[in-house]
Amino acid sequence: MKNIILASKSPRRKELLERLNLDFDVKVSQVDEESFEQDLPWKFVEKLAYEKANSVSKLADNDSLVIGCDTVVVYEDKILGKPGDIGQARDYLEKLSGKKHLVYTGIAILDKNSNEKYISHEMTEVYMKELNEEEITCYIRTGEPLDKAGAYGIQGVGSILIEKINGDYYNVMGLPLNKLYKGLSKLGVNYFQIVK
Repeated sequence: MKNIILASKSPRRKELLERLNLDFDVKVSQVDEESFEQDLPWKFVEKLAYEKANSVSKLADNDSLVIGCDTVVVYEDKILGKPGDIGQARDYLEKLSGKKHLVYTGIAILDKNSNEKYISHEMTEVYMKELNEEEITCYIRTGEPLDKAGAYGIQGVGSILIEKINGDYYNVMGLPLNKLYKGLSKLGVNYFQIVK
């Protein structure tokens, strides 16, 4: 039985793994995300997901499977990470208002015992409704935009801002569950044998 570790402090990712009825521990990686140069979005999220999983794997037991993830919002080929302040959150929301943007999540699963790894990513198209100034101001007041890539959370209050998506909803939450399942299978782990 593998010891599953989520290398993330994200409450959303923790919640999604709990929904799958998996036993797992959470250990936050010490990777400095700001130190990585931005690349093509899918390469960027795959690299950061791997680095997060790898940093936690180094301190884990040999029977551990470590899951790392990274999510970014991309608008007009520019990566929008977590806003640094209220002004930047407003700027992001004004940019995304009434437009389509892309959400990329990289996922890396490392098997410490075998040194095997699965690295992949998912992309989802997201369409935000046209926002007026009052809606942006009120949403920022909720505090939700300040710790979310692109300054919104699809699973919270921000859900009312989204008109539609094309692709994996869980990817927008930060953990593409189908990719997780594929990755576990590729590493020889049958989800249905480890579920509680």
